[in-house]
Amino acid sequence: MRAMPDAIWIDEQAEVQSLAERLAGHASIAVDTEFLREKTFFPRLCLVQIAAGADIWCVDAIRAPLDPLVPALTAVGTRKLIHAARQDLEALHLATKRVVTPVFDTQVAAGCVGFKPQTGYAELVHGLLGVSLEKAHTRADWSKRPLSAAQVAYAADDVRYLEEVARLLTEKLHALGRENWALEDCAALEDVRLFEPDPARAWERVRGINQLDAPCRARAKALAVWRERMARERDLPRSWVLSDAAIFEIAHTNPATPAALAGLREIPPNYNARFAAALLDALQDPAATSPDGGEPRPEARPTDAEKALINRLNTIVDRRAAELAISAELLAPRGQIKALALGRRDVGALQGWRRAEIGERLLAAVD
Repeated sequence: MRAMPDAIWIDEQAEVQSLAERLAGHASIAVDTEFLREKTFFPRLCLVQIAAGADIWCVDAIRAPLDPLVPALTAVGTRKLIHAARQDLEALHLATKRVVTPVFDTQVAAGCVGFKPQTGYAELVHGLLGVSLEKAHTRADWSKRPLSAAQVAYAADDVRYLEEVARLLTEKLHALGRENWALEDCAALEDVRLFEPDPARAWERVRGINQLDAPCRARAKALAVWRERMARERDLPRSWVLSDAAIFEIAHTNPATPAALAGLREIPPNYNARFAAALLDALQDPAATSPDGGEPRPEARPTDAEKALINRLNTIVDRRAAELAISAELLAPRGQIKALALGRRDVGALQGWRRAEIGERLLAAVD
């Protein structure tokens, strides 16, 4: 593993353009980002770290335009090495309006060769390279300028070892014959729908919504959609607009007046009249008053027979995961197994490489 120098700081357009020219033709570049999201709906990109060859650059995304980097970030012949790429890809898409591709996510690859599915970068670097990384700036405010030398060094470390980590993981994937596993799962991260989700489907992220009865479910779905649109419009975290607990409480009580709404336990005291009126209007939307909320009737609670089937399917997955020496959650998440037992056939465990490894076995047990 060769030594790499300290990062080169970039905060001017001409420097970004020069960097873009330097990156052209590289077979792979390592990429990471630092952003803030605690007080906003959309991530505020603050820093982009890039490593290629023997150099590391830290690009000030607050002061310097990123458009010149788009050709490098989208070059088909240059593999982008990123760890736990989903949020980085979202932040870069928001800043550039382009999807980074092709991506090699080292967290995805690590899961395919036997690491825990959510293995962190520092843990992976230590496990593969024996290098311990500094963790002091994990919660730093990356929007403040100037950044300290320690912050820049910390940020640079996030790409410093990615090329070597990716090389070792690629070797392991090849030895196990699992290159296609990582390729499929990494390609799925490049789907633009991940970064431009339909607000009308926002209710799908609210856990437990399908367990409500039909009238409550319809109201909860309408509230989740309203919250999503309001959070996007105001650039606020969803929970700042309305918590999940508040969605359920309102769906159950169905308040008709601002006073009734204000009397609910989960409604924050700073909720103003304008927000309250908009929320009550959402409850009068046709989707909120239709029996099924505009959607087919969802999965009911499992019967005893379905619970027994779920347990059998979980056992099949656990045994196969042990044979492959990977996490059962990577092979077939519990939620997918439940959905399969309840009749759905559009789950990930029946698609791509997973169908051959586990999907056919599950189908044989179900049918």
